[in-house]
Amino acid sequence: MRRTPQRRAQGGFLLLEVIIAMTFFCIVVLSLVVALQRTAKAAEIAREEVKLSRILESAMKEAISVPVLEEGTTTAVIDELKLEIDTVVEAMELENQDGQMLQGMFRIKVMALMPKDGEWQVERTAETYRYAQLYQPQ
Repeated sequence: MRRTPQRRAQGGFLLLEVIIAMTFFCIVVLSLVVALQRTAKAAEIAREEVKLSRILESAMKEAISVPVLEEGTTTAVIDELKLEIDTVVEAMELENQDGQMLQGMFRIKVMALMPKDGEWQVERTAETYRYAQLYQPQ
């Protein structure tokens, strides 16, 4: 009885099985690396969004808490973030439910601008209203 030919056939199949297993392993590892890369990119975008939201919130609080509101636009540049913050204050004419005009109402709009292709592009905007007498010193 000779069993040598069967061993050679099994050896060939073993090599094929190893190649298939290695290919499957490489596909799985590559998929994992791509998934980790996309997760890291999403985390970076989320971190930038939170940072921008905090800057807008801070600029909005600063604009709202000014004792005497005056109409106009102010600009602040944050060089380290390559960011420009524009704050627009404008008087509003509002009516209440009885049709009476409300005096001293202001609209405050804060815009975060970032450079893109050599021009400032609006990235995020926050807006609120304020009664002019709200933070007056007593």
